[in-house]
Amino acid sequence: MASTIQVDTIKDIGGNTIISSNGSGTFTSNLPASAPNVSTATGTLPIANGGTGATTLAAAGLANTPIWYAKSAANQTGIATATATKITYGTEVIDTDGAFASSKFTVPSGAAGKYFITGTITWLSGSWTSQQILYIYKNGSNAYAEYRFKDSTDMGMTVSAVLDLAASDYVEIYAQQPSGSNRDTWSSPYTFYGYKLIG
Repeated sequence: MASTIQVDTIKDIGGNTIISSNGSGTFTSNLPASAPNVSTATGTLPIANGGTGATTLAAAGLANTPIWYAKSAANQTGIATATATKITYGTEVIDTDGAFASSKFTVPSGAAGKYFITGTITWLSGSWTSQQILYIYKNGSNAYAEYRFKDSTDMGMTVSAVLDLAASDYVEIYAQQPSGSNRDTWSSPYTFYGYKLIG
């Protein structure tokens, strides 16, 4: 047997109106707008607030942002031998938080966490006497490096790592070559990208 309760106003124990209706389907809520109460929300309650509606990853706070992706705009010439040199990525493709500039990603305020980071480079032909090195620099110092000793033309290298980054930390890509003379990169293009991991 179905039952119906009809009221035009619901009040708390202190006599304060919580919600009221005009009898035509329009409701007015007087709950506070701040958490943990949800008073001014319309439609569905996002997963991030404990509801079941708005079931998207972004609504649940599960977006892999910030994200940046940049690539070379031209050959980088004159990279000195036996010297770690910053690599230039002159074409910005993706920068969700406006945090990539001058071939450097800086963690925005409120975006600390673990980041997946990758840098690539392609050396133009040269005669190598020892290992070539590709670095991920964090705050101006080597945080992770990949080494390769290969004597070939147009040789590509990749370095990838997961780093714990705090707000205002920054990352860059550096390279070092041991040929005995200056060398150039080949803009085929090579890339520098990364994103914050969920969780």
